[in-house]
Amino acid sequence: MLLKDIRDYQILFLGLFLVLGIGTRDWTLRPELIGVAIATSLATQWILSSLTGKEQVANLRSALITSLGLSLLLRADHWTTMAIAAVLAIVSKFIFQVGDKHFFNPANFGIISALILTPDAWVSPGQWGEEWWYGLLFLGTGGMILQRIGRWDTTAAFLGSYSLLEAIRNFWLGWTWDVYWHRLMSGSLLLFALFMITDPRSIPNSRIGRVVWAVCIAGLTFILRNYFFVSTAVFWALFALAPLSILLDVFWLAPRFTWQEKDKEAGVELLTPNSCTDAIHRVSSL
Repeated sequence: MLLKDIRDYQILFLGLFLVLGIGTRDWTLRPELIGVAIATSLATQWILSSLTGKEQVANLRSALITSLGLSLLLRADHWTTMAIAAVLAIVSKFIFQVGDKHFFNPANFGIISALILTPDAWVSPGQWGEEWWYGLLFLGTGGMILQRIGRWDTTAAFLGSYSLLEAIRNFWLGWTWDVYWHRLMSGSLLLFALFMITDPRSIPNSRIGRVVWAVCIAGLTFILRNYFFVSTAVFWALFALAPLSILLDVFWLAPRFTWQEKDKEAGVELLTPNSCTDAIHRVSSL
């Protein structure tokens, strides 16, 4: 049934953001690249799901969300670059797994892969500008989803710690608070905090693990942005610290997130050191 799954709302909202961005921000985004991202993500997910015997409909929802995330954030001159990003984003879910849980955010993995492997990929963190109504829209829609999946703690820990670090730096340098708000009022930062860093299938299972993980990402983002002048610091920080979620799951055991109630009724799997060892052995044998 339409909108029965919370991912249906994510698809609706991300699609709305894409249309809104193209219509109001005049992005230099070609429609054919959006089509390539969607078609490639869905095709890759369908092929790999068929080979592994996973449910098609539910998995295609996740692939569509990934393709919309790529379309919102990644820019490229050639369609092959977008196709490479989409393929690698979906493939990462099947390769980088521990205990049947993937630890890289697929869209983020695709973005970083395209930045590393291709010469024409880039990300524009300031593409949303700093208009306040974009922030209200993102907070409203993102808040609705986070309330359903119970991951407000991750967003709060990331934004709270990052804002605190920026405030301390701003005070230390003697800058006006206009500079501080200018650095925080970014639509892309809110999109990241509400829709990417909160992916429940790739972040730590326990609340304390999520808080520690989000604070670490905020700290690395702060360092990369202010001392290495990396404009895409949030994406690199998430990519670098994604494997940390596996270690945190071992330290603080908690039920693994499932999208549908029938998955919960089938049984909840805890990530233990033994399951980590077994998964590593499976990956190393490939």
